Amino acid sequence: MDLKSLIRDIPDFPKPGILFRDVTTLLSDPAGLRYTIDLLAQKCSEIELEVDYIIGMESRGFIFGAPVAYKLGAGFIPVRKKGKLPAAVHSIEYQLEYGTDTLEVHQDALKPGCKILIVDDLIATGGTASATAKLVQKIDCELIGFGFIIELRDLQGRKHLPDVPIISLVEY
Repeated sequence: MDLKSLIRDIPDFPKPGILFRDVTTLLSDPAGLRYTIDLLAQKCSEIELEVDYIIGMESRGFIFGAPVAYKLGAGFIPVRKKGKLPAAVHSIEYQLEYGTDTLEVHQDALKPGCKILIVDDLIATGGTASATAKLVQKIDCELIGFGFIIELRDLQGRKHLPDVPIISLVEY
């Protein structure tokens, strides 16, 4: 299946000069969605036989991470923006192009030593994925890899990530 044909390009979003890769068209295609989840789960299972948790970042990481966790027999842990989780959290602040942001995970969600696979829809500059990896490592979990639907290779996000396997289904 040609996943690129299911991903819509939107020029000048969110600002002029940016070509946005929109996965909502992929999500609305039943066969494309099933194929994407199955393929990502298959490739992720090849990284490590045992995965305790899939972490997905707000919000499209939730969409792809939860069904991959289901397919791999792992738990799913959401990483959210600051102030969205109701219990005590671990947090990490990270740099954005125009400022900073904060990611959080519940303190009781992860235990030291558990094996984590981070899943998101897209890797661009690697900022959010890198911050999530640092958050996982701060809790003394074992980061075993990353899984992305889309990778924007020209932005070189990989170079900001730890040296673990990185899966991307579609590259631009």
